[in-house]
Amino acid sequence: MRNVDFTPLYRHAIGFDRLFNLVEASNTKTQAAGYPPYNIEQTDENNYRITMAVAGFSEERLDLTQNENMLVVTGTRAPEEDKNFIYQGIAERNFERKFQLADYVSVVGANLENGLLHIDLFREVPEAMQPRKIAIGQSASVVPTAE
Repeated sequence: MRNVDFTPLYRHAIGFDRLFNLVEASNTKTQAAGYPPYNIEQTDENNYRITMAVAGFSEERLDLTQNENMLVVTGTRAPEEDKNFIYQGIAERNFERKFQLADYVSVVGANLENGLLHIDLFREVPEAMQPRKIAIGQSASVVPTAE
């Protein structure tokens, strides 16, 4: 089993730490939880991409759902009958993969290309939550009142 250290990503992903914690925790679970394999990358300050290896699944067999801070990706396979495998090494099983998203992160797009599902995420912090510059040396001597 492969151990992945997400520590270098923490310093670049402020507000996204919870997702990395959950990904790290899911890596320590059973091997069945490791299917399908995926990558999480930060493309710039507020954009992220999850890439999942979903070979053999068509767009009709994949479902993405975002409910508040939870992204759920499910894949269903149609049972293939009348096949007599001598060796079956390709995983043909249903899956459900859950990702806990940080606050203000939403899915902005997804596409399937060459057996890889790319899910694009964007983190948009509301204007009231963004840092603002405060001038030094100016104080409000009068508190504005509502009229």
